[in-house]
Amino acid sequence: MYTDSHCHLTFPDLASQLPAIREAMSAAQVTRALCICTTMEEFPAVHALAQAHDNFWCSVGVHPDNEGVTEPSQADLTARAALPRVVAIGETGLDYYQMDERKGGRGIADMEWQRERFRTHIRAARETRLPLVIHTRSASDDTLAILGEEGEDGGSGAAGGVFHCFTETAEVARAALDKGFYISFSGILTFKTAQELREVARFVPLDRMLIETDSPYLAPVPYRGKTNNPSYVPHVARQIGELRQMAPEAIGEVTSANFDRLFRKVRNLEIT
Repeated sequence: MYTDSHCHLTFPDLASQLPAIREAMSAAQVTRALCICTTMEEFPAVHALAQAHDNFWCSVGVHPDNEGVTEPSQADLTARAALPRVVAIGETGLDYYQMDERKGGRGIADMEWQRERFRTHIRAARETRLPLVIHTRSASDDTLAILGEEGEDGGSGAAGGVFHCFTETAEVARAALDKGFYISFSGILTFKTAQELREVARFVPLDRMLIETDSPYLAPVPYRGKTNNPSYVPHVARQIGELRQMAPEAIGEVTSANFDRLFRKVRNLEIT
């Protein structure tokens, strides 16, 4: 019924508990999960996890925050994207959150390495026709601009994808939707301080919405502060259901159908 569209099950907090997590997922009717890759070094473990379980899939990519790791070429990404159960490119994008020129930190000009990495991922997604998993934090203008420059405008040649763990404004959501992207909401939506984000969740069309945990991070209320896992994703659906006056089960069904439509390779559908 429910699909966790973004989790990190190879991270140490979760990898050691996988049998218990899978049992909890089953009890919570969370039937599927997309396991996200954040470095090329991590990919073999993420891919092995997806191959070991028929309700897990995975992505290939390097998170924008990660430095001192293998820098992927477009060919590196496309080769791994051709492997079974790899259904997306990412997570990729831009993250300027820690940047603070006032404290002697790096400025926007110093983040060109992130922007070039992002472009490499976009080009790999367009070549493979797999969707992008976009991470953007304090960098939405550049994220949207680079997507546009690389041809991600919602047209027939676009890879498309999802803005995961969305925390931006309604204007950014509208721009992402206009480019053909989906919007995914995490447990942040349940936080007391997230009223503006809940208004965004009212705005995003149901047929362009996904839900996720981003576990092991960002556990939803009533588990906030604890280690997150995919069995908690129904709490995100419940919050959206309250906003849209729908049962959480209905949100689970809609967002699962959206997951199938976006990550076409999951159902072995023809990629057009």
